[in-house]
Amino acid sequence: MVRRTAAAAVLTGTLTLLTTAGLVASEGPARATFPGPNGRIVFSANAGSGFEIYSIGTDGTGLRRLTHLAGDATHPDWSPSGRRITFALQLKDGSSHVMVMRADGRNLRDLTRSGFETQPSFTPDGGHLLFACDCRPQGIFMMDDDGTDRHRLTTHGFPNEADDDPNVSPDARTVTFVRHQVDGELQALLAVDLSGAHERQVVPYERDVATTHDWAPTSRQLVLTVDADYPGGRSPNVATVRRDGSHLRLLTHYAGRYGAIAGSYSPDGRWVVFRVENLKTRTFRLYRMHPDGSHRVLVARLPFSPRQPDWGRRPLP
Repeated sequence: MVRRTAAAAVLTGTLTLLTTAGLVASEGPARATFPGPNGRIVFSANAGSGFEIYSIGTDGTGLRRLTHLAGDATHPDWSPSGRRITFALQLKDGSSHVMVMRADGRNLRDLTRSGFETQPSFTPDGGHLLFACDCRPQGIFMMDDDGTDRHRLTTHGFPNEADDDPNVSPDARTVTFVRHQVDGELQALLAVDLSGAHERQVVPYERDVATTHDWAPTSRQLVLTVDADYPGGRSPNVATVRRDGSHLRLLTHYAGRYGAIAGSYSPDGRWVVFRVENLKTRTFRLYRMHPDGSHRVLVARLPFSPRQPDWGRRPLP
């Protein structure tokens, strides 16, 4: 399942992590994010002892495990410079934390205050983070990349449901997110101005949007997954849509026990990374293709599911 259930547990303890000062507070203008030279792909996977963060080269070589944590590390997102990664850490007590680390897994920091914060992503300037908060009322928030100066962008109107997977357009004008409205309904892609104003629907609920999507470097379209949870027996497939919700186009056409789940655009905008899953054999492959669906290339066959893949840029010197 790619749908997330809102956390209900109260933080009962204190997460203690070894931290090192010196992380960069701001990483330059939006050009540091889009476009840029292509770097490594980061993803979350469970190899048998819980979800951890991994990275891999675009040719399938150099698989590295970046985290070794007591909990599930999910939803990784590259910083604009390619030097840092943020991700969510779900602990056994049910609390969820926003974490930031260097690209090699060092200098791990916990930015969480409430214990209900998840699915972080960087803004194009690298100095802020968006995240989903399972506080009441639930919604999307923004904070500085040191965890300070927090403010709300959206307010979910239904208890026990969620606004998920916030992402800022490269032009820093629009925040998109996935909303699950009421139990039993499918998921929609919504948008709001960076100020929190002008909330609108981009892709309707009946398309059942997965909780991983990404903006193209041009800010003109997005890549996403429709039919995320096999509704009515339909398989999930990768699609693109314009920022106004028009011209939704399928890039893959899997059926049966196969499905394709979108990850992200490459920093140079020429590729989309995604995973293909076979639920019958429990096999998973990481692919890349052009944003029109052509020139599909196998990145790696993996013994575990590479979830939420995000393609980073080659680090700035």
